Amino acid sequence: MRIEDKGLIDRSRRVQFQFDGHRYEGFAGDTLASALLANGVRMVARSFKYHRPRGVMTAGSEEPNALVTVGRGAAQRPNLRATTVELHEGLEARSQNRWPTLGLDVLAANDLFAPFLGAGFYYKTFMWPRPFWERVYEPVIRRAAGLGALSGDAAEDSYERAYAHCDVLVIGGGPAGLMAARVAAEAGADVILAEEDTRLGGRLLAETEEVDGLPAVDWVEEIAAELAAMPNVRIMTRTAVTGVYDGGTYGALERLAPDLATRPHAPKGCFWRIVARRAVLAAGALERAIAFPNNDRPGVMMAGAVRAYVNRWGVAPGQSTVVFGNNDSAHRTVSDLQAAGVHVAALIDARPYARSALDVPFYPGAQVCGTSGRRGLEAVTISTQRGEDRIAADCLAISGGWNPTVHLACHMGARPEWDVARQAFLPPANAVPGLCAAGAAAGAFSTRACLESGLAEGARAAQDLGLRVPDLAAPMAGDAAYDIFPLWHVPGKGRAWLDFQNDVTVKDVVQAAAENFRSVEHMKRYTTQGMAPDQGKNSNVAALAVLAEATGRAIAETGTTTFRPPYVPVPIAALGAGGKGKGFAPERRTTSHAESVARNAPMIEAGLWYRPSYFPQKGENTWRQSCDREVAMVRSAVGICDVSTLGKIDVQGADAARFLDFVYTNMFSTLKVGRVRYGLMLREDGHVMDDGTCARMAETHFVMTTTTAAAGQVMRHLEFVSQVLRPDWDVRLVSVTEQWAQFAVAGPKSRALLNGMLDAPIDEAGFPYMACGTARIGGVAARLFRISFSGEHAYEIAVPARYGAALFAALVARAEEMGGGAYGLEALNVLRIEKGFITHAEIHGRVTAYDIGMQGMMSAKKDFIGKAAAARPGLVKADRERMVGLKPVGAVKELLAGAHMFDEGAEAVRAQDQGYVTSACYSPTLGHVIGIGFLQRGPERMGDRVRVVDHLRKSETICEVTPLVAFDPEGGRLRG
Repeated sequence: MRIEDKGLIDRSRRVQFQFDGHRYEGFAGDTLASALLANGVRMVARSFKYHRPRGVMTAGSEEPNALVTVGRGAAQRPNLRATTVELHEGLEARSQNRWPTLGLDVLAANDLFAPFLGAGFYYKTFMWPRPFWERVYEPVIRRAAGLGALSGDAAEDSYERAYAHCDVLVIGGGPAGLMAARVAAEAGADVILAEEDTRLGGRLLAETEEVDGLPAVDWVEEIAAELAAMPNVRIMTRTAVTGVYDGGTYGALERLAPDLATRPHAPKGCFWRIVARRAVLAAGALERAIAFPNNDRPGVMMAGAVRAYVNRWGVAPGQSTVVFGNNDSAHRTVSDLQAAGVHVAALIDARPYARSALDVPFYPGAQVCGTSGRRGLEAVTISTQRGEDRIAADCLAISGGWNPTVHLACHMGARPEWDVARQAFLPPANAVPGLCAAGAAAGAFSTRACLESGLAEGARAAQDLGLRVPDLAAPMAGDAAYDIFPLWHVPGKGRAWLDFQNDVTVKDVVQAAAENFRSVEHMKRYTTQGMAPDQGKNSNVAALAVLAEATGRAIAETGTTTFRPPYVPVPIAALGAGGKGKGFAPERRTTSHAESVARNAPMIEAGLWYRPSYFPQKGENTWRQSCDREVAMVRSAVGICDVSTLGKIDVQGADAARFLDFVYTNMFSTLKVGRVRYGLMLREDGHVMDDGTCARMAETHFVMTTTTAAAGQVMRHLEFVSQVLRPDWDVRLVSVTEQWAQFAVAGPKSRALLNGMLDAPIDEAGFPYMACGTARIGGVAARLFRISFSGEHAYEIAVPARYGAALFAALVARAEEMGGGAYGLEALNVLRIEKGFITHAEIHGRVTAYDIGMQGMMSAKKDFIGKAAAARPGLVKADRERMVGLKPVGAVKELLAGAHMFDEGAEAVRAQDQGYVTSACYSPTLGHVIGIGFLQRGPERMGDRVRVVDHLRKSETICEVTPLVAFDPEGGRLRG
């Protein structure tokens, strides 16, 4: 099906590839779609619901039909559009959504049951009998659902992430984009020109017109060369701008060329975050179809796509073509086909007033009302004033008009605006700050209009930046008026398809309206129109028009569905680029790291720090054995834990106490020198930010500790408060987290251990609970705090970091002599759960002081950050989920963090949800499992039984609601 001497492909470079196990040949510059069409392959896929045969329909990323899977094993990538897959040597592609083969698909039997599988049949069919849902319906649906499939192997593909800044971002490299980039660049702006295709030119690559007296392709090459030579222009082909975000930020996915992507260790692409002061949306327009009975057969294509395959790739999509449209795109297609030597059987123009000078059978005012053919188009039936005629053809080119690509202009919540003259939605004005639309994306459909529009919008962007714009004239080009006759669907016998991939018909949309799904959003979900691969690019406007007609409303009144990023599919690996492995993330190690590793402790990451999980000893085969021993060791003797990772912030100045009163909920100005106080910190919205202790070392000197996870966040918060909210106060802050190595010494023998090492011993009278002060150990100046996170008599001793490793080794050695030793995070977690102490598992950002039972710490004598917001009625209402303890009392003793709580006799469904579990562990001290969670009206329900269910991990148990503190509620061990 190749056309001699046509196209932009490199015929000197032949490329071998496979499709469904068959070997084919194409040329460099082909896409998989153009190469398959050139080899006479018409059926390339099956539709989602009915598994009907589908062929290539478009020539770009809007393709709804030709989805394929490329590669094998870990490199397998499903749901790629054959129209955007670049042909390269050794490419192996497979059709999908069929079994066992594309030609013989068992699930094609669904098409026989189409009358029973209309819109909404799932909602009506699978509701009864109720028990069947989980046991029968859901497994069957899940097995049949989906299009392509992942291999299940761990993917080795890598992506990069990058950041760019520019004055002007031009989105689209067609005629409008080229002119916008040129004028902005000549004005001196830093310009990024992003084009989804492999080369610049846009629609000009698919047309045979002239620009400034040159063939359009030659003119594009000249402009592209000029832009490439300019130092302030970056041309990014194979780069699709996928989304618009706040602050002039744009997401963009750049694909690597196939010959580069196949090299060892080469990334598959790069996800860019581009910050632009101004942007020009020159993304063109998408041609839309007309719905008529049986309009989905392989061989039915968009007219613009037919021209693209003929002019750009030198491929005849068929041997005999019928062209059907309601605008002049149909006539242009006939002209290009005839010039390429492709037979045109007929031109059908729905406009009754249309005229044609082309040498082809012409049917003005006629419509295509049906097709025939089993696995591909064989004939077209047309309806004229004289009746129906049947025309033999294997290709039908359709043009129902053009839809400007408005998606990016609507990503910040705005809706497009209906234009009656163009019968299309246009981008809303000023919907995205700094972004304007140009060319076909703005409704300028002639080449001359696109060039002028791009020039004007590029100049405006440069002027907005205060640049001097050169006086450039738009090149001469064709400027035919856009004339369209409204036609959305043709009545007739048989199904008329709107969404080709999801098998949504005109009848489905009408049925949705009849069943009162009149909102476009409801209709979309009821019918699945415009979901999944299509995302409304092909079917949206036609479906809205059908819905408007069915509901008696105008199209503008009916409106559109919500546009959301991404515009084209983005691999999760690209979004998460850099997230695999450590990448460039800093690896923070405590001073005790080497000693912990030497003791075979598994190191786990906690807030970028690496901390020991537990310290296994000989004969211990599981982490639980080690954890239980360490907990018992702390409760009965003494344990050593490195707590250097806690945030440590030095606060000094005449207003330091006043400052702490403002950032904490409780009073610190009354704290005496040499004492420590526990504090709670709120965000401005009244929710808990962090908790910790603050020690008053001198009258104007405090040392604040934060949780490991929130150290950075709290430091940023304090800096903001000091610089913005209270800049007049005399207070200075510095993070000293890494300057001090700090160790917890916990257990009944903790004082005895320290007195054997301190230069001057301590006693209860001189150093009581919550005391702090300076000390010396082995001649080294240290800080000592009488605080505990374990519920035991405990201390924390801090020394300059250079002495940390030696002190840890000495402390552990002395503890082992006394029947103790080192303990890790697992034991630390058990100890704190037994005492009901919170971590960020509980203060996760959605809880208040009231929720965690600390409303008493909110001082009424002073103002503090978050005080007013925390008093809002919704944050103190009686039925909020509040923190409680939990104890399994049923036959199952398992309790999992993340499980949800329900009344004992209630069904475990979302409407009955009463709360959730945040922390759980086995307590060797108590001999059973315990947990912490948030339960509606929790403190009022002590002794109640609740049903705790984790659907994901299939766990269910009955728990008793208990007081939060499960061990030593009086705190005698803590203070003794």
